[in-house]
Amino acid sequence: MADRPAKRDFLSITDFSRDEILSTLDVAETLRSGVAGTKPLAGKTLGMIFAKSSTRTRVSFEVGAFELGGHALFLSARDIQLGRGEPIRDTARVLSRYVDGIMIRTYSHEEVEELARFATIPVINGLTDLLHPCQIMADLQTIIENFGPDLGGVKVAWVGDGNNMANSWLNAAYMLGFELRLAYPAGYEPNAEILERARGGGNIITTHDPREAVAGADVVNTDVWASMGQEEEAVERASVFQRYRVDDALLRRASRRAIFLHCLPAHRGEEVTDEVLEGPQSRVFDQAENRLHAQKAVMTVLMSEEGLAR
Repeated sequence: MADRPAKRDFLSITDFSRDEILSTLDVAETLRSGVAGTKPLAGKTLGMIFAKSSTRTRVSFEVGAFELGGHALFLSARDIQLGRGEPIRDTARVLSRYVDGIMIRTYSHEEVEELARFATIPVINGLTDLLHPCQIMADLQTIIENFGPDLGGVKVAWVGDGNNMANSWLNAAYMLGFELRLAYPAGYEPNAEILERARGGGNIITTHDPREAVAGADVVNTDVWASMGQEEEAVERASVFQRYRVDDALLRRASRRAIFLHCLPAHRGEEVTDEVLEGPQSRVFDQAENRLHAQKAVMTVLMSEEGLAR
């Protein structure tokens, strides 16, 4: 088989430099604006491995690949031998002979790292229990749409679980330098290593008081209290997180220009009220749309001949 060019992966937003993140967001904005261009993925195929089901991830990647001139294959655990015990390193090497890129949405981040280590084509992290970098790219694009490209002047609040989204916001703040406030209950902290690194390079505030985190914030974020794989903890978590619900009273503590974000799906009446989710400050559906544009940009950067030179 012919030698392939050196490949890049996107397992974490920290896989790109600050300039590369901003360059990729520029590509996403160009794609969002509808400016016609070439088909950078013409003749290319993306293999999409789903151990965790999804609406936004599947549809945005599949439609995005098509709009870029390529093709996407949906591969659930039931469809491939990975679900029957084939080592992930073997799956990586086989798919590398068939397709031009792999997107995987699964539980263990270590599995994604192993997939990338043995694949000779770009691997994109569509979500793990540790990180959700594609969502963060879409969120950053949404913030830029509302406040402009100077992310350093934006104050972001995260309210709720110290989950993969909280970890990804920490990585983004570490790379881009904006102020990030995280409010979470004791015992539900983000990943300690990611938090420590972010504190060494960014303006990070942690608290157990959601009112402190939201006060004067420009962006207010939350997520479900129990993620996929945590269903057995749902009742306990519902009790622990009661005071972390984003409602009108909490949102009023934010800046006048504040927007509300949620990666969806939302459990209305739990982590966020209907009034906030459907209110004038909500940008959740713009944010969901931006999954398409941001991921098209990531695929263009990783899978096209132009790459980051675009």
